[in-house]
Amino acid sequence: MTRHKRRKIKSMIKCLLAAVLPAGAAACLRGAVFIRSAVSDETKGELNSISIASASLEDISSESVSRLVREDELFAGKTILSEGYGIMDESDEPGELLSLPSPLDMDCPYPGEKPYPAVWNAGGDVIRTTYGEYIGSSFFSIEGGGQVNNKTDIPNDRLMKESRCLPNFTVPDTDEPLVLLYHTHTTESFEPFVRENYDSSFNYRTTDCTKNVVMVGDAIQAELEAQGIGVIHATEIHDYPSYNGSYSRSRETVTALMEKYPSIKVVLDIHRDAIGGENCAYQPYITVDGKEAAQIMIISGCDDGTLGMPDYMQNFHFACSLQKQLEADNSGFTRPVLFDYRHYNQDLTNGSLLIEVGSHGNTLEQVQYAGQLLGRSLGKLLNSMKR
Repeated sequence: MTRHKRRKIKSMIKCLLAAVLPAGAAACLRGAVFIRSAVSDETKGELNSISIASASLEDISSESVSRLVREDELFAGKTILSEGYGIMDESDEPGELLSLPSPLDMDCPYPGEKPYPAVWNAGGDVIRTTYGEYIGSSFFSIEGGGQVNNKTDIPNDRLMKESRCLPNFTVPDTDEPLVLLYHTHTTESFEPFVRENYDSSFNYRTTDCTKNVVMVGDAIQAELEAQGIGVIHATEIHDYPSYNGSYSRSRETVTALMEKYPSIKVVLDIHRDAIGGENCAYQPYITVDGKEAAQIMIISGCDDGTLGMPDYMQNFHFACSLQKQLEADNSGFTRPVLFDYRHYNQDLTNGSLLIEVGSHGNTLEQVQYAGQLLGRSLGKLLNSMKR
């Protein structure tokens, strides 16, 4: 195409736009006036009923993402209405999970003073199981997927309303770190592979970072970064040689990193559980795309007035949003969110949670895969919240 023809086409397009745009704008204005007039009475009633129904949410602050919208703000243009996408963005889904080397094939250059066993003994039974829906007065279901195990004096009805609130922080579109991963009990470890018995002579703790929860954090980090989420992963050992004082030491790590990286919104303390009984260890798992993943549990702390966490409910909002995303992506992946009188340094942000990835009866590959699934779902949630 000649340069003259290109100029001629551009001129024709400009003329066409000049003719069409004013008419389109006028039609939009007339439509807006008509819509406001048509729905004014009904909207007033609906908004008033929403306000009354939501008045019991005592902890929603003026900074809450999920705050109520007044009618005069709406029509005055002070509030930007949803464009119909909700919290879940309709952008492209993340691709397949990354291909990570098996933890069994990883070698730690500095395995530390407590290496992972090279020889295994037989002990109690490993019980493979999958936890389904829980029944009892302390449990309730979250709209959108998952459950909550309420161990507090707060009524379930109120927590059900709170579980519908969005996280109380915004997520900027930035290259700066948004997520901090760390491990208060860094040496927590796992079974090497699926087998009938566990080794009762091993306390399932190791300073080998390829065989403890640091490896799980690496898997979470890899999937988050694959989705463009900046991550800081603190791999310091806080529970060895002394277990006592672990939370005080991890708190120092977290506060220093938050001062260095003020962009951090989400702070996750990655652990593993210890589900077992007399001479047995449980291995809770599900199968996703033909591969076994350890089931996980989110812990969101509550304050009884003595723990110094006045904004604990904001962490609960985030916990429920994450639980919904995890269950939407992989049904049955989570055990109920544990809401209990726990501190766990969750006063530091309103996006602080402790997550138990599997148990000591789960295998290294099961928890690594669970870390990847967790990282992918968390990345989807955070990307959907970006402004």
